[in-house]
Amino acid sequence: MSSFTIFAIGYAILIAGLAWGAFALGVSGQWIAIGSVILAGIGIITGVTSTRRRDKTESSMKEG
Repeated sequence: MSSFTIFAIGYAILIAGLAWGAFALGVSGQWIAIGSVILAGIGIITGVTSTRRRDKTESSMKEG
């Protein structure tokens, strides 16, 4: 499995746990859905940023 896949699975489990907790506290389903979508977007952005590979350009080849 790639690093992004492992990160995405872990983040999905986190979102599910938070949604379950919000449901148990009596939060409206509409707000749970909105929060889940926002957290999923943040998770995708964070996952892509932290797991992407750097492009090899001429200037980076000279430095390294």
